[in-house]
Amino acid sequence: TGVNPIDLLQMSNQNLSFIFPPPCVPLTPPTPTFTPHYICLCLQCDNAKGLRAFFDAICYGPKHLMIFGGVCPSVTSIIAESLEGWNLVQLSFAATTPVLADKKKYPNFFRTVPSDNAVNPAVIKFLNYYNWSRVGTLTQDVQRFSEVRNDLTYELEKANIHIADTESFSNDPCVNVKKLKDNDVRIIIGQFDEHLASKVFCCAYNLNMYGSKYQWIIPGWYQRNWWEQANNTNCTSRKLLTAMEGYISVDFEPLSSRPVKGISGRTPKEYEKEYYRELQQKGVEASKFHGFAYDGIWVIAKTLNRVRELLRTKERQNIYHNFTVDDREVGKMVLDVMNETNFYGVTGQVMFRNGERMGTIKFNQFQDGQEVKVGEYNSIADILDLQNNSIRFQGVEPPKDRTFVRLQRRHINVPLYSILSTITILGMLMAGAFLFFNIKNRNHRLIKMSSPYMNNLIILGGMLSYASIFLFGLDGGFVSDKEFETLCTVRTWILIVGYTTAFGAMFAKTWRVHAIFKNVKMKKKIIKDQKLLIIVGGMLLIDLCILICWQIVDPLRRTVEEYSLEADPQGRDIAIRPFLEHCENTHMTIWLGIVYAYKGLLMLFGCFLAWETRNVSIPALNDSKYIGMSVYNVGIMCIIGAAVSFLTRDQPNVQFCIVALVIIFCSTITLCLVFVPKLITMRTNPDAATQNRRLKFTQNQKKEDSKTSTSVTSVNQTNTSRLDGLQTDNHRLRMRITELDKELEEVTMQLQDTPEKTPYIKQNHYPDANNILSIRNFTDGKDGEKSILKNHLEQKPQAQWGSMDPSRISRGPLEDINSPEHIQRRLSLQLPILHHAYLPSIGGVDASCTSPNGSPGSSPRHRHMPPSYRVMVSGL
Repeated sequence: TGVNPIDLLQMSNQNLSFIFPPPCVPLTPPTPTFTPHYICLCLQCDNAKGLRAFFDAICYGPKHLMIFGGVCPSVTSIIAESLEGWNLVQLSFAATTPVLADKKKYPNFFRTVPSDNAVNPAVIKFLNYYNWSRVGTLTQDVQRFSEVRNDLTYELEKANIHIADTESFSNDPCVNVKKLKDNDVRIIIGQFDEHLASKVFCCAYNLNMYGSKYQWIIPGWYQRNWWEQANNTNCTSRKLLTAMEGYISVDFEPLSSRPVKGISGRTPKEYEKEYYRELQQKGVEASKFHGFAYDGIWVIAKTLNRVRELLRTKERQNIYHNFTVDDREVGKMVLDVMNETNFYGVTGQVMFRNGERMGTIKFNQFQDGQEVKVGEYNSIADILDLQNNSIRFQGVEPPKDRTFVRLQRRHINVPLYSILSTITILGMLMAGAFLFFNIKNRNHRLIKMSSPYMNNLIILGGMLSYASIFLFGLDGGFVSDKEFETLCTVRTWILIVGYTTAFGAMFAKTWRVHAIFKNVKMKKKIIKDQKLLIIVGGMLLIDLCILICWQIVDPLRRTVEEYSLEADPQGRDIAIRPFLEHCENTHMTIWLGIVYAYKGLLMLFGCFLAWETRNVSIPALNDSKYIGMSVYNVGIMCIIGAAVSFLTRDQPNVQFCIVALVIIFCSTITLCLVFVPKLITMRTNPDAATQNRRLKFTQNQKKEDSKTSTSVTSVNQTNTSRLDGLQTDNHRLRMRITELDKELEEVTMQLQDTPEKTPYIKQNHYPDANNILSIRNFTDGKDGEKSILKNHLEQKPQAQWGSMDPSRISRGPLEDINSPEHIQRRLSLQLPILHHAYLPSIGGVDASCTSPNGSPGSSPRHRHMPPSYRVMVSGL
């Protein structure tokens, strides 16, 4: 009891293999059976020397109870494996290799120093404290570090911490460090010595793996200023210090930081002060294991003392007083007492769990070129104690354990959506104004001739197209995922139906004009609005069939397209992954091709009708020019819009802007081309649109003799001039007119030869002329289709044509033929026929003119003119 254990601590810095209990261990006078001796052996970390020294001590020395020491892992593990056969217990104060923790292989081995694996639970606690659940490991490829990494892997998996990447290296770690960066590892747990640590941090500096985004955790047993002594890289010390700034080192605590007196009656500070005083006196270097060696001696002392007490107790209980124990029983008692050890030493609470020291783990952080203690972990209580505000991270907050990816929807900007919606509303208001105009003036002949019902359908189609813009601007930021899928279908249906309704109605009424004016057989045609509605309905039925099949077979679904990571614009430690919602299906290309093909055929059909009716001379009927302009603009805009929309599908604002503008432009230009000319005509000249533009003159003469003269009447602007453009088939009519001219000449010659035999001429002699002039009139929107042209030659023969003056019968034939009466009669027959035969083909009167034998007073526009034989017909 009078010997200070410090005397033995000077040997702890040497390769001591065995230290037996010194004489100071017994606290009471020892019995002869327990004569304490100790033998000091230096093995120099040589396995052969260690084994020989151990067996020599067993064979030639006194009987031994315990072995104290063992620093080199190789020698210590060999000897510890054979202790069970010799009933010995070994206590080490410096062997930290994790291999010795295997109790099946080393059941009689204890150590007062924590194992290298003891830092792993502390690391797990530290990771959980900062909610780091994703780490990577970088390990030097040697057994010592590999064992620690294996145990760490087990602890991480048990703690549900994901190991993103595990890298091992032998000499050059840069490739492995690069892989860690590529795998987005932010929290890196390293296991390597100080010589390779400088290479690791040099690579980290070159790869920019330091600072606020990364946290390095490395062993804490490196020597002081290790980066200066072990720097064998091409990085300067300044670069290394920059990369090292903020790393966390983890190691066992050599001395307790609590000011509590332990079993020796000293606080850790008092012990440390006395220890360094002894070192100065003896001139030896300090060892980081001195506190564990000091507490180890106290463990042995308490163990032997407790075993002696147990033996004395058993000896008293023996009634025969011949108590003896063998080596196996003593070894078993020593082993049991070692497992029950529990006291407070200079290194903290000393106790064992399966032979492993449950010690204190310290956390240091590299700050401004030096390591600063920031916390400690009590493995007995499983408590992590971090000093307040001692840890300084490079950023405003602890690093993230990964690049936190924030999904960011690429949505349509609200201002852009508002602007385009406003323009769309203005377009719908314009369409509403056109609808009001069309309904209000539906009984006006200009609107009647342009089919007001079809105009209403054109406006309805335009408004549906406008409405689709509101739906195209809605995305997941405004509606839920389920509602977005519904919008995908609804907006497609609205746009397709609106397109077909508008252009279908436009092409249907153009077809009616084409069907009437291209009637080669000149038969009466009646095409009512109901038939046009059926045509538009048929077009919509085709659309519905396509859309229903599309919806049933391969419906549109919400798909999300994610893009590459982007840096946070605000500089936060997060990455932005943009994503965009699309309406797609499996065979999107096929369905779009079907729709485009059908719409393209519809457009071609409209172009054909517009071309065929281009020569119709009635503005109220002929929309061919405006249809052509609409088809051209819509076609060009749709092609450009579809191409640009496909190229900008990853830019929703640009895509929506293009699609919306294309729809607005196409709808607006179509409605304006259809209705603006009508508005202008209604204000300027409402009658001009219903007249044949080829009518260039007006007949104003009136004949006195109602029997022999026929007035050329003006155009019936109310009913008969709508489809006079049928006369545009000039070639056919001119050929027919030539034939009629010949027949007229023959009749004239007959009148000259036999006047007394031809008292009158009936119109029935010219059936072909009557057939040419039998044309029917258009209908208005209310009554359907009426007859286009009236029969100009009334089939009622007049009696006065056949009456003869008795006084003229007695005159000669030549005198009668050349008499003024005969000349008047011939002109009264020739001029109306020529007028009706020639003038319509060259822009003359229409089919509403009265018959040649009609009364001149039947038309209010006819004025009484004096008889004149100088008659000139314009155009002949």
